[in-house]
Amino acid sequence: MRIPISVKLILMTVFLLLSVTIPIAIQSSDEFQKNSMQRETAINRELAESRARQLENVIMNLVDKITLSARILIKPGAIESSVVSEEFTINFNNDSDFISLEVYLLDGVSKKMLVQQIKDKALIPFSLSKDYIARLRDTRDQQKFPFNSVIEDKGHVVLLNSSGLPGKEPAMITVGLPLYKDPQGRITHIAIAEVQLSIFQKPFEKRSASSFFVTDRNGVVLAHSNPVEATSKLTKASSKIFQYAQKSASPSAVLTYLDAESEKELLGAYAKTSFDATVFSTIELEKVLAPALKVRYEAFKIAGYFLSATLFLVFLASLTLTSPLETLAGLIGYVSKGNFNVKATTQIKSYFRDEVSELAKAFDNMIEGLKERDKVKNLFNKFHGSSITDDLMKGDLSLGGSNKDVIIFFSDIRGFTAFSEKRPPEEVVEMLNEYFGVMVGIINRHHGVVDKFIGDAIMAVWGAPKSTPKDAHHAVRACLEMRKALDELNAKRQQRNQPPINIGMGLHSGRAISGTIGSTERMEYTVIGNTVNTGSRIEASTKAFGADLLISETVMEKIGEDFKVEYVGSAEVKGRSEPLKLFKVRGYKTESGTYVEIKTPYSDYEPESADKVKIAA
Repeated sequence: MRIPISVKLILMTVFLLLSVTIPIAIQSSDEFQKNSMQRETAINRELAESRARQLENVIMNLVDKITLSARILIKPGAIESSVVSEEFTINFNNDSDFISLEVYLLDGVSKKMLVQQIKDKALIPFSLSKDYIARLRDTRDQQKFPFNSVIEDKGHVVLLNSSGLPGKEPAMITVGLPLYKDPQGRITHIAIAEVQLSIFQKPFEKRSASSFFVTDRNGVVLAHSNPVEATSKLTKASSKIFQYAQKSASPSAVLTYLDAESEKELLGAYAKTSFDATVFSTIELEKVLAPALKVRYEAFKIAGYFLSATLFLVFLASLTLTSPLETLAGLIGYVSKGNFNVKATTQIKSYFRDEVSELAKAFDNMIEGLKERDKVKNLFNKFHGSSITDDLMKGDLSLGGSNKDVIIFFSDIRGFTAFSEKRPPEEVVEMLNEYFGVMVGIINRHHGVVDKFIGDAIMAVWGAPKSTPKDAHHAVRACLEMRKALDELNAKRQQRNQPPINIGMGLHSGRAISGTIGSTERMEYTVIGNTVNTGSRIEASTKAFGADLLISETVMEKIGEDFKVEYVGSAEVKGRSEPLKLFKVRGYKTESGTYVEIKTPYSDYEPESADKVKIAA
């Protein structure tokens, strides 16, 4: 009995598909459900931990502002004076978060209010006077908060939802914290502040399938993804997830439980902060499992379609697929070696417009795409640097940022404004391009990333988006090489009867927010924060000290004794309360342990006045 090959293939394929597809469909849908549960569990926990970190940053920033403002109020002579200092106005009155601030002196078990400041404009929208804060203080005293709470917690920050009637009284959070301690560790002063509840709401404003809320130790809601829930001062003390979090020693965990209010199974997660607050994230279990149930249905549906189509296509595929695939595999080998000058449609002959011909066209389109991608990558490298480009091409960068330890570099051409006013625009641009071409190449070779050009200034960063233990060393070595390169560049300029260039460079190390900002239509990768501002001030200080390169104390600590440095003094700069200790870098240490000094005619010059910089005594 003659059985055609096509029949054999069909019978064998049907048998294999039936014996494999059905178990796989069942197993894969079960696995998908399991993975969905695991993924959602991880996501829910990560969301809770992420919001907890954001909330902790908000509270830490708030504690810093309260502490600073309170200490300004009670510094020597401030209490006796009836005039509020300008410094306090900046830190309190102009800060929209503050409503009131009180400072108490503790004497044994008694307390005495030293000073109180209330922001009238925060109460005016509710037609309330300062008496409202006094009544609120009496209520707190009856609840023994936060005076006793701060002491009992041995100086921890204590939080209380003090919101009044929604729409009629302010939505507030009371923050109590220790201000000073005596040598025996006893708290002598505490500060109590009423702040806007809205600042606690900010981490929960983004829409999400999960519901978020924050409670204090007693289960009272401090913040909620639904603002109405927060201002209502609801309690979650009876919630199973709150009770579980209170009993657990783990800082974060996930569990499923039956919610008594909604009578639904919930997947919940919590993350504790180092303050008197715990963040909770919950989502209905039904929503988590819904995609898995749909996948199971679709899996059987697709399997049925696939079986039906296979009976007809397997025979044709066996005759028309093998040879084209072998040809295509050879072409892929060429492409893998970087040869994009191949064309599949000219080598794969197909008499029908089928999958093979479409595959050949798709392969050719892919080659064109790879060519364009290669061009785009080379173009991105010129605008962003290779490390950022690699992340962009992999899709690792999106709107948002992260806190990183970075090295910030700023450089500036001395007298550029005067130079550009006296020179034709073409000459100015030519000078900048030649200068940037030298300096940017040095930064790239030393693993730095040029963040932006600000006129004649360069801002660069080490440690973002990728960091290494030697970021500070790379940055300082780059600056020394730029010092030598400037000398060589000026020699060429003088040969062309062009004036030499003097520059100032500053390096600072610290934490900064690194990430992509903007919109979905226009993004920019950058680094922002106080560390960046301080780096700019250090570069400006080079004028005052007459040096081409200054580094901060934080950078010096990172490079150790690998460079020859010299302390030049301290500078008071705008935006910092304490003077900056600054150092000149004279050279570097070789492998043999000797120092090599890098000095040029342009590395030291006559000091001059600098904006926003004052040399400290």
